Amino acid sequence: MPESIKSLPGGNETILIVDDHETIWDFLIEALQKLGYSVLLAENGLDAVEIYESNPREIDLVLLDMIMPKAGGHQTFYRLRAIDPEAKVLLSSGFVSESEVHDLLQQGACGFLPKPHRLPTVARAIRQVLDQGRMAV
Repeated sequence: MPESIKSLPGGNETILIVDDHETIWDFLIEALQKLGYSVLLAENGLDAVEIYESNPREIDLVLLDMIMPKAGGHQTFYRLRAIDPEAKVLLSSGFVSESEVHDLLQQGACGFLPKPHRLPTVARAIRQVLDQGRMAV
C-alpha cells in the first residue's frame, strides 16, 4: 500500500463487498480496513442477500459486482432493495458499461465504479455515497 492511503477519506462504517474474484477481495478488504471500515465479504449474490438479511441495519454500503455466479448483480440488487428499500448499493464491473447498468442507477443504485479499481477513486466514491447517498456523475 502506498503511503498516500493516509490522505484518503475513510470511516468506521460497515461495507459488504460482493465479488467472486479473490484478488479483488484481498485488495479491497485490506485497503478498506486500513481506511477504518469494517468489511464483510460475499462471494456471490446469494451469499450477499443472506449476509444482508442476517445483519439488519448494520451494513452501511454494498459494493456489488455485476457479473457473478449464483445470482448476478441485477438480481442481487433487486433482492437487497426488497429487504431494505434504502440500501446503499454501489455497482462495480470490468465487463459492463455504465449504460448497461443504467436501469439499476434509475432504480436507486448509488453509482458505478469500473474495474480495475483504483483505491483513491474507490475511497472517494464510498465516502461520497455514505455522506450523500449518491456518487457525483
